[in-house]
Amino acid sequence: MGKATKSDSPPTTLSSNSENIPRHVAVIMDGNGRWAERRGLPRLAGHEEGAESVRAIMRAAKDVGVEYLSLYAFSVENWTRPKLEIAGLMKLLNRFLKNYEKDLHKNRIRLRVIGRTEDLPDSTQHHLTEVEEKTREYSDRHLILALSYGSRTEIAHAARCIARQVKAGELDEAQVDESTIAANLYAPDIPDPDLLIRTSGELRLSNFLLWQLSYAELYFTDILWPDFREQHFVEAIQEYGNRQRRFGDIGQR
Repeated sequence: MGKATKSDSPPTTLSSNSENIPRHVAVIMDGNGRWAERRGLPRLAGHEEGAESVRAIMRAAKDVGVEYLSLYAFSVENWTRPKLEIAGLMKLLNRFLKNYEKDLHKNRIRLRVIGRTEDLPDSTQHHLTEVEEKTREYSDRHLILALSYGSRTEIAHAARCIARQVKAGELDEAQVDESTIAANLYAPDIPDPDLLIRTSGELRLSNFLLWQLSYAELYFTDILWPDFREQHFVEAIQEYGNRQRRFGDIGQR
């Protein structure tokens, strides 16, 4: 676990010895509201600036060779926020999909969505399904948006799927193991994240990919998400490259 603060001159490229690139990076994009409040702006202004950070990190992930980028965009708990803010977030998501779809095609990035998408407005569901279908054939890079997502909700969903299979006689309960649970998660074909980045100085997982993050490296930074750009992403990748992942083993001394 590491915690980083904003440096005066963060690097913009990976150093020559930074060969250990994570295949899958997950990001908890935190701090949009605080960014706006510190500037006397409405919270939605922070979300709008945060969308620019998403585009920047998509570029950075491509440049350094990250194959999978998962972004915690909207949690199941976020539905308790003021209705006006939620409506603004959904409009922003629709605009993001419309404006940045060309970037997905240009860079051959496949869009994936995990979460209770049925909770989203019909127009948002339509846009997401449309872009997912149009980018389905791309296999080099993947952008995963977690929308109306909660890890406990996902695990409960997997448990119900397994229970139905056992009841139908399709699965012997004695055969249920970790791989069975993993196979019934929202996107079982996506590899587990190697690195989790969380912005804004908060030091918790907030119900994000709890199963999948079991052996991920954790990187925390005080930088608010709207200020997080390519050079900060590179800093996180460099830090990851300096760590030794042991997966429960003692590793090399």
